[in-house]
Amino acid sequence: MKREELTEKILDIKREKGWTWKHITNEIGGMSPVLVVGALLGQMKLVKPLAKAAAELFGLTEAEERMLNEVPYRGTPMPPTDPLIYRFYEMVMVNGPAWKALIEEEFGDGIMSAIDFDIEIGRLEHPKGDRVKIAMSGKFLPYKYYGAEQGTPEYGFKEA
Repeated sequence: MKREELTEKILDIKREKGWTWKHITNEIGGMSPVLVVGALLGQMKLVKPLAKAAAELFGLTEAEERMLNEVPYRGTPMPPTDPLIYRFYEMVMVNGPAWKALIEEEFGDGIMSAIDFDIEIGRLEHPKGDRVKIAMSGKFLPYKYYGAEQGTPEYGFKEA
């Protein structure tokens, strides 16, 4: 079985049982719902206890349980074709330079980690239509200035 086939099997069971992602993530527990759903969709791995919980919930085989614990090949073709995912891509294309400038002004020369990272998704009620609220936080990782000599900072933290 390929990982894509396991994803389809999980989605078939979800549909057949009438489960929501909220129900599934509450049953599996252990980490952010975004990570659990991402793992069930083949983009993340579940640690062994969570892979076991998912396998029990979905009635998966031992081999399928082990597959949930494997590091997947992550990502999707670019640009994304799904309209919702494309909007995130568009936000980065349009706002990315400003985000970069503001982050560098605040923190220095570096990046925001997408590995040491948290994300929360919520709903904000609004009279003109409810809004999607996404809060992200990632560790700031300064660039290392290799071969820095005396008096030159070794890392790209914001200089005083």
